[in-house]
Amino acid sequence: MERNRVIDLLPNRNANAVASWLGRHPGIEVIARDRAGIYSEGARRGAPEATQVADRFHLLQNLGEALHLAVCRHRKAIGIAGKATIADMVEDQTKLEPPIEPSTKLDQLRRARRNHRRSLYAEILDLRADGLSPRGIAPRIGMSVRTVERWLAAGGEPEHRRPPARSVLVDPFRDYLEKRWEEGERRALELWTEIKRRGFEGSKTTIYRWTAARQQGSPTSAPNVRWRPPSRRNCARLLSKESRSLDQQTERFLHHLHQVAPELSNAGELARRLAALIRGHDDTNLEQWIEDASSSELASLAEGIGRDIAAVRAAITQPWSTSPVEGQINRLKTIKRQMYGRSGYALLRNRLLATA
Repeated sequence: MERNRVIDLLPNRNANAVASWLGRHPGIEVIARDRAGIYSEGARRGAPEATQVADRFHLLQNLGEALHLAVCRHRKAIGIAGKATIADMVEDQTKLEPPIEPSTKLDQLRRARRNHRRSLYAEILDLRADGLSPRGIAPRIGMSVRTVERWLAAGGEPEHRRPPARSVLVDPFRDYLEKRWEEGERRALELWTEIKRRGFEGSKTTIYRWTAARQQGSPTSAPNVRWRPPSRRNCARLLSKESRSLDQQTERFLHHLHQVAPELSNAGELARRLAALIRGHDDTNLEQWIEDASSSELASLAEGIGRDIAAVRAAITQPWSTSPVEGQINRLKTIKRQMYGRSGYALLRNRLLATA
């Protein structure tokens, strides 16, 4: 096939630039692109006879982002499901290691930062209600436009939670430490000396931390349970996976999550259906998927696919994609970033062409 019959639209500034470039290269029959509106409009104006094909990777990426935003809107449900899962594990194993409580000053600092983020989000909502766009809101509160957009899409300020610290070095000696603790030994230095003779390679500070946490009223012993609730992004990924590929604890977590937020269960099913359509080269159920998703957490994605349905259908039924040039784009970006602040476009062009 001739070189000019199939092209990939590299990043351009706007729809006019895309249309102008295509106008200078007549005869193009197929245009592979992502789903940005400027590419669609530019391709329509610059090559109206060409077939537009949405890239499959970008379609799946759009699906993942839409599912992530849906999860963010139900982030409280993730916390509830995580606690319910841990409660089940406690019931199954009868004992579970408690988290190490933060120090008072650290707890106060985290609470202050959380309240500050909450007040910022309230201010964003007030400015949004006044009719300001994210671009107008950002400079008023000292945030980037992208951050404002992300907070609005997520339906709230981010929650920065770290999992409780746990020393892997202590795990092999935990049973012995618990036994000595029950026998009445409370001196961290003595405990460290005893397990040091048994092969412990950690420092005294590690045992001091363990005894400090133990003195805060923890249960008599703790199994080696390391499960933690997934992050919101991982939760979105898990929702899109088939249940047979999940482990027992993840299945239990998703079961609780579906009970608390059934909308996410429906969104996960829709995500799996769309992924199967994209990978299965069969577009017969695409319109049905759009109809089913139009009243779900993926409604925005369904609306966008509906507007671009011809290109999405071509992505499912035709072999074209942007894959052949993605490596070249990455190479260009790598060279460009190596030269930041040290050179200009002329050298970038020469370096790229020299290795072509």
